[in-house]
Amino acid sequence: MCGIWALFGSDECLSVQCTSAMRIAHRGPDAFRFENVNGFTNCCFGFHRLAIVDQLYGMQPLRIKKFPFLWLCYNGEIYNHRTLSKEFDFDHQTKVDGEILLHLYDRFGIQKMASLLDGVFAFILLDTANRKVFLGRDTYGVRPLFKFLTDDGFLAVCSEAKGLTDITRATASPANIVALLPGHFEAFDLKQSGKVQSCETVKGNIRALFENSVRKRLMAQRRIGCLLSGGLDSSLVAATLVKLAKEEKLQYPIQTFSIGSEDSPDVLAARKVAAHIGSEHHEVNFTAEEGIQVVEEVIYHLETYDITTVRASVGMYLISKYIKEKSESVVIFSGEGSDELTQGYLYFHKAPTPKAAAEDSVRLLKELYLFDVLRADRTTAAHGLELRVPFLDHRLTAYYLSLPEEMRTPKHGVEKHLLRDSFKDLNLIPDEILWRRKEAFSDGMMSVKKSWYVCLQEHLESMVNDDQMEKASKTFPHNPPATKEAYYFRQVFEKHYPGQAEWLSHYWMPRWTNASDPSARTLAIYEPDKEQ
Repeated sequence: MCGIWALFGSDECLSVQCTSAMRIAHRGPDAFRFENVNGFTNCCFGFHRLAIVDQLYGMQPLRIKKFPFLWLCYNGEIYNHRTLSKEFDFDHQTKVDGEILLHLYDRFGIQKMASLLDGVFAFILLDTANRKVFLGRDTYGVRPLFKFLTDDGFLAVCSEAKGLTDITRATASPANIVALLPGHFEAFDLKQSGKVQSCETVKGNIRALFENSVRKRLMAQRRIGCLLSGGLDSSLVAATLVKLAKEEKLQYPIQTFSIGSEDSPDVLAARKVAAHIGSEHHEVNFTAEEGIQVVEEVIYHLETYDITTVRASVGMYLISKYIKEKSESVVIFSGEGSDELTQGYLYFHKAPTPKAAAEDSVRLLKELYLFDVLRADRTTAAHGLELRVPFLDHRLTAYYLSLPEEMRTPKHGVEKHLLRDSFKDLNLIPDEILWRRKEAFSDGMMSVKKSWYVCLQEHLESMVNDDQMEKASKTFPHNPPATKEAYYFRQVFEKHYPGQAEWLSHYWMPRWTNASDPSARTLAIYEPDKEQ
């Protein structure tokens, strides 16, 4: 155990500020060091030592002759430091376990360095040659680390929050002291003034994890294709897939597939994306009449009667049929899971608090097997296709859900703002698609002038009579249907799976709104694009 403390860009005399470092003296009763950073007179480290390893060279900040530009303050133990040193043939100057961080960082960079460590630790690593500051913490946060960062770039870091509460700042705004999240590292650019600027580590991590998720799913000996609705999620998947397919030198172009009526917003948007990314694009024309004809087949394959699931599955069933009959693609990528993970549904704009939104995001992910991934699996499997969903990679979901609740909420009237912002200025997909408002798959297949669900409801109006509706709660006491559309879906389900209604625990419905229908187009917050 030790106490670490550092300032970058202090506006106050360091000799005054260092008194704050003494508030964590209990963490290291054996020795104390306070050291300015050469060339950066307003940057410094403070270290309280509890001597456990290497009594002679264990003081910090740790610096060695081989890397005079690296400064390390860390608290913890690296249990695999000898194994790593032997594996990579590092020449150590001290017996301190933390020295391994300097060698790993120099050889591999911060991300791989952090991933190779086995131990409990919190660290502050300064690279004066490249003007970078890195903060990091072990997987479960066994070793603590707190920070605050002012608007003008003054960064203060300490093992305990109490070492930051009395730091003097030029700005009058209160210090927002926060814990560095376990299992994370953060990177900052160091200016000559000693102030720092965030390197947008979170957004970079999201991009890297998403790209790795797509890359690992390229494992296939059959042709790979991608569903492309023209929405944010499928567009990111398709664009990344095309990019990686070129890097991996796949021997064929990636085929993308969209479905909708000629004037549907999805078809028009997908066409723009396909042209931008250079995929071999296929469009499947959808009419309400074709959709109505396959509703019973779809319910049979789905094994559910959930309203929005059935509606959305019709288009996906028909496009999967086309892929099977008209193309060579068998492994199909899709964008399922993003709305649940990144708070993409429009009703998230109505969430009362970031905490409530975060909790509902987790709930939706836990219930995916009842709704969206059930739809995606059954409609593709019905035609002998294999579905792959990069947004549901466990590393990506774990990281995204670990981010602060406030960071994940809709911003400036835009849902999934963090995800969109993470891919900004990359030209991966067109900007108009990157910032396109959420449109449910079953809604976007047809023009706003007349949605698919409206056509379906009108057709089913004559299929169920008023007397049946009056007795609906007695006929179907579990999840009683409230509309003729829902009643018809239930009838078909009972025909194929009598007495199995409890397979569905509840209908999917938006929260924090008085909606009586799951379609996003029925919500007051829904605003279609003008051309739709």
